[in-house]
Parts: sequence; C-alpha cells; structure tokens
Amino acid sequence: MAKQDQDSFGRHMYLLPSESFSRFSMVAAVNVSRFEGISMAPPDPTIGVSEAFRASTNERKLDLAVRAYRTEELQPYLLNVVKKAEMLMLERGEHREYLPIEGLAAFNKVTVELLFGVDNPVIKQQRVATVQSISGTGSLRLAAELIERYFPGVKVLMSSPSWSNHKDIFNDARVPWSEYRYYDPKTVGLDFEGMIADIKAAPEGSFVLLQGCAHNPTGIDPTPEQWEKIADVVQEKNHIPFFDVAYQGFASGNLDADASSVRLFAARGMELMVAQSYSKNLGLYAERIGAINVVCSSADAVARVKSQLQRLARPMYSNPPVHGAKIVTNVVGDPDLFNEWRKEMEMMAKRIKSMRRKLYDSLTVKDKSGKDCGDLLDEEYSLPS
Repeated sequence: MAKQDQDSFGRHMYLLPSESFSRFSMVAAVNVSRFEGISMAPPDPTIGVSEAFRASTNERKLDLAVRAYRTEELQPYLLNVVKKAEMLMLERGEHREYLPIEGLAAFNKVTVELLFGVDNPVIKQQRVATVQSISGTGSLRLAAELIERYFPGVKVLMSSPSWSNHKDIFNDARVPWSEYRYYDPKTVGLDFEGMIADIKAAPEGSFVLLQGCAHNPTGIDPTPEQWEKIADVVQEKNHIPFFDVAYQGFASGNLDADASSVRLFAARGMELMVAQSYSKNLGLYAERIGAINVVCSSADAVARVKSQLQRLARPMYSNPPVHGAKIVTNVVGDPDLFNEWRKEMEMMAKRIKSMRRKLYDSLTVKDKSGKDCGDLLDEEYSLPS
C-alpha cells in the first residue's frame, strides 16, 4: 500500500512499492502547477519607477514616474470643488445603483459639452456617440476594440515617442500600429516635417492617434498653425483622427484652449474619436472616470456606433463606476462650482510654470556644461516635459 509523506519543502509525495525489485524503491510523485508554463511578466517601466521611489529611504527622493499634481509637501492635492461636489452627493443621499452600460446620462452630456463647446454643431446635430468608460485607458481600449472589430487590419499611427501604455493597449486589442516622427533630439522640439511626411506616407484611411494637448511624454505640442497643417494632411489622406485628451484645462489652465485642436478637426466636418480622462484636471486619479466620444457624419451612424460600444463594454467591465461620474457632473453642471474649478486649474497650471522657472534658474546656476535649458520655458512645452 502506498504511504503518504512530505519532502523537505513540505510537498506531499507518495511512496510506492515496486514489485520488479526485491526491495521497495521510492518513487516521488510531486504535484506540478497547471500554470507552470506562465512566464514572469516584465515590470512596467512607469510603475517600476514608482515602486523604486516607495522603497527608497532617501529623504530627498522625488517620484518622476507618474505625472500627478503634488502640493509643496509632495502630497496629492484634493481640489476644493471635488470636496464640495462630494458634500452635495452626501446631502442628497444619492444611490449607488448600477449605471447603464453607456454610463451616467448627465455625465455624458456635460463631458461632450466640455470637450466640443456647448454650441458646437456636432452636439446640436446629435452627431457624437458618447460612452462613459474607465478613465482614459479604458476609453482608448474600448475604441481599440471597435477598430479591431469593424476596421480589421487598419493601422493606428502614433507619435514616436508616445505614452508608454498606447502600444500595449493596441497590442492587446490586436490592432496593428506604426509610428510617425514627433520628437527631434537635435532641436529638442517637434519634428514637424517628419511628422507630416509620415502621416502623408501612411495608407489612406489609417487612424492617426494625436494627443490634444500636453503631449506625453515630451510635453511638446504643435502650434495652432501646425495643427491646421496636420488637419490638412489628415483630411487629404482620408485618415480618421483619434485624439487622446488627458489634460484638458490642466495643460494651459484654459479648458477651451486645450480643446482647440479637437474642435478644429470637428469644425472641418471630419469623423473622429476622442478619449477623455478626468484623472488630472479634477485630480480624480482613483475614480477612473473618462469617456470615449465618436463624432459621426450622421445621427443614424451615432446610434449604431453607440450600440456597438455598449456591446463591447458589456463583457469587458459591464458598466462604469458612478462616484466619479457624479463628481464631474456636479462640478461641470453647476455654474458656481464650474467657475471655481476653472480658477483652481489656472492656479495649478501657473504653479507648474513657476516651478519650471525655478528649475531653469537652478540649472543655469549649477550646470556648467553649457547646455541650453531654455526649452523648459518655451510656451509650446506643457506638463509632461
């Protein structure tokens, strides 16, 4: 009879008699995990820096990985309007029921108005399909799934470099992508000619991923005149613009200025996609609140696109969270809170610029290499740089 025992690691094994020998021989039967073939994933480059920051005991450490606003004490900043919006929710005793798949209707209304402007024809003509999603990442992924299903094989062009998660999002959605030139290390600025040439050379009807403001990771944004030229080429090649807007109002302190690139393309009658996030401009990092907007040529197309976005969202995450959606709705939908929010964003943007000035002054005094750090003060440079 087999006897049960344990090895030196505490694993169970069975001692089985072997009748082919005159004495018992020991045969170990060890349980092997069915997940043995799964390899260790490489560490995320951005999250890895944050983990190293938390592990460091150096009192002068700084976390340069996650681009989140901090106070002078290096603590997260909770906006006053967010506190007030949450108090309103408590006073009203608002429920925590499941939202519809497309999200909170009131949120979808204010977020599209914030992005395009209340009187924009695309809103009046009901040509925008808006679905609340899991912040910017979830919105991008939902759009990527739509592209994979209804535009199979069509490439997404993204800047080189781009936000580190962009490639992973499209890779996991099995959407092919390529890059267009963007950053020029020689000028420490935008390689505009290279960008235009690469967008022109792309197959007609490609999706062109553009960051509406505060380009991540370079911080370099096209000028208004350059945006016009980009729109010319995109329109000429019949490409579909796909905007990632993660910093509206937080980049310059002006909501309208930071949405001007998106509005330019919409004004030309182009169909386009826009992923939105409220992590930065309202400090709602953990609430995971955002939206995917698809501008279509007709209201009929909007209904069909929205139905498919909902269909894709249902097995992915079922429905989005309600708390952050209600905060945004309360802030944007209330004139007093909205004006207070604009002032807070302006304050944060000005403080970032002043810190950049201090960094420039310090580098100028201490760095004897002769390197020109004037780009820190250039107006075309925004947050992530």
